[in-house]
Amino acid sequence: MRIEAYTQVQQLYNKNSTKQLKKETGSSRFSDQLQISSMGKDIQIAKQAVAGAADIREDLVASIKSRVDNGTYEVDSTSLAERLYQKYSAF
Repeated sequence: MRIEAYTQVQQLYNKNSTKQLKKETGSSRFSDQLQISSMGKDIQIAKQAVAGAADIREDLVASIKSRVDNGTYEVDSTSLAERLYQKYSAF
């Protein structure tokens, strides 16, 4: 096998593919378009609402923090165990 022959064959294939590409792109003009579905728009609105919301609910945290500082905050161990079990069962 001659190495020079490979480059000649490769040139033949490149010429044909270029002509076909020119024919395809020249005969019909396409433009890219983007269409967002109504669900996509709803998701964007929800993302914006979440991004605008505060990460911490200050009113809830303030009341719990004051009870912890006063020493009056108590956790019911039974309800805590039930909630942990429910979360664990969901997995």
